[in-house]
Amino acid sequence: MTISPEYLAQQKELHKNPNYGVASLQYAPLVIQLFDQTGAKSVSDYGAGKCNLQKKMHELGTTEFEYYPHDPAFSEYGEPKQADLVCCIDVLEHVEPEHLNAVLDDLKRIIRKVGLFTIHTGPAVKTLSDGRNAHSVPATIPLQDSNCSVIAADSGAQYKISDDNVAKLSYPLTQACTLRAAVHCAVVPS
Repeated sequence: MTISPEYLAQQKELHKNPNYGVASLQYAPLVIQLFDQTGAKSVSDYGAGKCNLQKKMHELGTTEFEYYPHDPAFSEYGEPKQADLVCCIDVLEHVEPEHLNAVLDDLKRIIRKVGLFTIHTGPAVKTLSDGRNAHSVPATIPLQDSNCSVIAADSGAQYKISDDNVAKLSYPLTQACTLRAAVHCAVVPS
């Protein structure tokens, strides 16, 4: 299970707000750059919300790809699907701590070539209906040092990346990320 029924209900309520789930709009250029570099032909948008990533990619002229949205708040999207590029943009900070490993396992299972994860590490502007901050995970992500946050320990070399040096990516990458205003993370399956 990747989300509790109670939290799913709260997420559905939050998604009624047109300003909730818009982070992918700012990351679309980075996604396109990574998409082009890896030769990806398909994108799985894990935590797709209102499919803003696809809309922005189309707006920016990238239209020739298969798009697979997944979001538990939108049951019509169905189960997560494998894709060359898996994007999980400002989603992991919303995952309940007790379900984080299941979500990471889900993500690892659907990545064919590479994944791009971003995590907002500060408090959310929005609150849940019970008054809690909408970001539930940042405190549970173990910090290796002040510059690097590791989502999940994995074997292999670690590479720090960010939106300003994505062109310099080397493969394979592990789940090591550069800590900034958000965590940018590129991942390939082991």
